[in-house]
This record gives sequence, structure tokens and C-alpha cells, in this order.
Amino acid sequence: MLYPVYIHAGDENHYHGVTFPDFPGCFSGAGTWEDLPVNIQEAVEVHFEGKDMEIPEPTPLEKLIANPEYQEGAWMMADIDLGRIRSKFVRINISLPDYLVRRIDEYTKGQHLSRSGFIAKAVELLMQDSKR
Repeated sequence: MLYPVYIHAGDENHYHGVTFPDFPGCFSGAGTWEDLPVNIQEAVEVHFEGKDMEIPEPTPLEKLIANPEYQEGAWMMADIDLGRIRSKFVRINISLPDYLVRRIDEYTKGQHLSRSGFIAKAVELLMQDSKR
């Protein structure tokens, strides 16, 4: 899922710093722009490791841009693999119609999700909608 991250640009003597508005207390950095995606994913995984807390939805970038705390850096949309965040998984056995499994596989291939990750996200979204 794409999350906005705020980059404090470094130079030849300083790393690029990363702030995660949606994950307070989570920070990262990298010596090069190319290393940022891997380090961002790793920082989020460590941030949630062993914790039983909900992962928030991404804050719209338009809302964050207006925040005066974020005026001297750059925004980047980071593709966070939420399937790698949860530390405790429970194996379940479910049965689905074969056409539905094929549709899930087709969809997840382009989304960088596993079947389990997709089903978990779909269930979370459905349950969120039912709260409204």
C-alpha cells in the first residue's frame, strides 16, 4: 500500500532522513535515494514487530502538504508491503470457488500481494465499512 513519507534530504556527509506521518515514532534513513525503499520497508516492519496494533490507512498527501511541519523536505510515496508487517499469523483452512481463487491470483499478481494478504485486506476493509 502506498504511504506518504517525508524525506529530509541529505548530502555527501549526511544520510537522507525519513519521517512517517502515519507511523509516529518510526524513522529511517539511507545514504542514497535508491536505498530508501528497502530501508523504509524495514523500518516499518521493525516499528510494528511484536506489537498488536492496527495499521492506519494512509493520510491523503494533500492534507500533509498543508502541515507547516513539512515545509523544507520532499514527499515520496512509499510502497509498504503490509503483508510483511504482522508478526503473528494464524493458519486457517478455507474453501473458495475455483473461479474466485483465479480472480484473486490475477488481481494480486499486479498488486504485490499474496492471497492471504489480499484476503486479510479485503476483510479489514469490509469490517471498516460496516462500522460506518
